[in-house]
Amino acid sequence: MQTIHVNTSTAYEVQIGQGLLTSAGEKIAALSHAKRVMIVSDDIVYPLYGETVTKSLAAAGFAPSSFVFQNGEERKRLSTIEALLEQMAAEHFSRSDLIVALGGGVVGDMAGFAASIFLRGIAYVQIPTTLLAAVDSSVGGKTAVDLSRGKNLCGAFHQPRLVLCDTDTLKTLKPINIEDGLAEMLKYGVICDADLFAKVKNYRNEDMEALIARCVEIKRDVVSGDEFDRGMRQLLNLGHTVGHAVEAASNFTLTHGHGVATGLAIIARAAEEKGMAKAGMAKEIEDALIACNLPTVTDFDPALLAELTLSDKKTDGDNINLIVPLAIGNTVIHRILKAEILDFIKAGM
Repeated sequence: MQTIHVNTSTAYEVQIGQGLLTSAGEKIAALSHAKRVMIVSDDIVYPLYGETVTKSLAAAGFAPSSFVFQNGEERKRLSTIEALLEQMAAEHFSRSDLIVALGGGVVGDMAGFAASIFLRGIAYVQIPTTLLAAVDSSVGGKTAVDLSRGKNLCGAFHQPRLVLCDTDTLKTLKPINIEDGLAEMLKYGVICDADLFAKVKNYRNEDMEALIARCVEIKRDVVSGDEFDRGMRQLLNLGHTVGHAVEAASNFTLTHGHGVATGLAIIARAAEEKGMAKAGMAKEIEDALIACNLPTVTDFDPALLAELTLSDKKTDGDNINLIVPLAIGNTVIHRILKAEILDFIKAGM
């Protein structure tokens, strides 16, 4: 097992290893005096791991309940949050109780957001069960739900008390879910670690714990220096501005990791086309994405994608902050006018 310490406004550990679900109750009890625990999960993950986590929590002295919603990005809405909060209120949860997020990124984002607003804030624990959630969304305290105009437009910064990444849960993932996680891992490599980029491109299952740990270390370092996303943390959005637009254009039938992969390829080609990036970098990125069975192109109209980026959280007045790779391991924040985004996307298509 590997343990990574995250020093933010709430300090916590990220534990990565096999068999952590069975000891979840004991680990949570070591840092919480809660009586009630609400396990938030979806109808795919809960049947797989809900009983194990419930038994572990009960054995540690907690009174666990569960809130299980239908899997899918379309459920990541305020209406689902309202139903969860109403159940917690009906079960008399107090400010000293906590939420456990058991699932992928949608589960973690919603459970964390609910924790940030219930009784003006209670504690929560992340137990990611997808590769994408393990390397990215479970760490850093970004919580949110989607609005009709775009992803994650309603949310809050709320750090977890603990992250437990049981690598055994990755064994039940479909190939597309592994690919989603690899897209985010390649993103970390492009941002600041060429060696990680090469390892992810040629990854083997037996290397996964170490690769997850390295991604978490990178995110830990960035978030610790810019917890509230006012500066360098924006680098972690590489591929996301256009990627979120591609997701929205697909009506969220395209998974998040595949959207990020497409956005990463587009922004890399645009950077090279405009003379900002090292020659050949875009092909390096495309080759790595293809090696991980990820998309590099989209058929959506550039004008539509440009319009959808205007709802992105990284807009600032008349400007938008694009995260642009200059070379593998070297990425910058590039500020442009909103009016220029269509030209940038066209250059990358």
